[in-house]
Amino acid sequence: MARIDLSYPAELFTYTTAMQVRITDINAANHLANDAMISMLSEARARYLFALGVDEAPHNSVGIIVTDLATTYKAEAYARDTLEFALGMTDFNAYGGDVIFKVTRPSDQRLIAVAKSGFVFFDYAGKKVAPIPQDFKHMLGAKD
Repeated sequence: MARIDLSYPAELFTYTTAMQVRITDINAANHLANDAMISMLSEARARYLFALGVDEAPHNSVGIIVTDLATTYKAEAYARDTLEFALGMTDFNAYGGDVIFKVTRPSDQRLIAVAKSGFVFFDYAGKKVAPIPQDFKHMLGAKD
């Protein structure tokens, strides 16, 4: 099976946040577990959207849902490592786009992982995908 290749230009990463790997994030192989990385990516995404002024919770029944997630691991991370999550957005369409991630360990500048998480806006009342709200477009500086 072919490996996925996630690579993005540095200028797409517009936000950073740091998190420490907890002992409970470690698996039997003594490194950061896949499920813990997914949780950390989700937390980083929530922090990023919050910093942008975007509330993921439904408003007027429209909210954001994750449609897919792809992650490539480049190195192991261990308990008590501080990881830096750089995030940005790309590949917009009428309904959503991708949040992209670059995870590094600042203590040695090691690249730990690269990921992308697709998202769409979702009308919870109508149970269907919804167009990107105008206020979100304006927040991103998009033209009408």
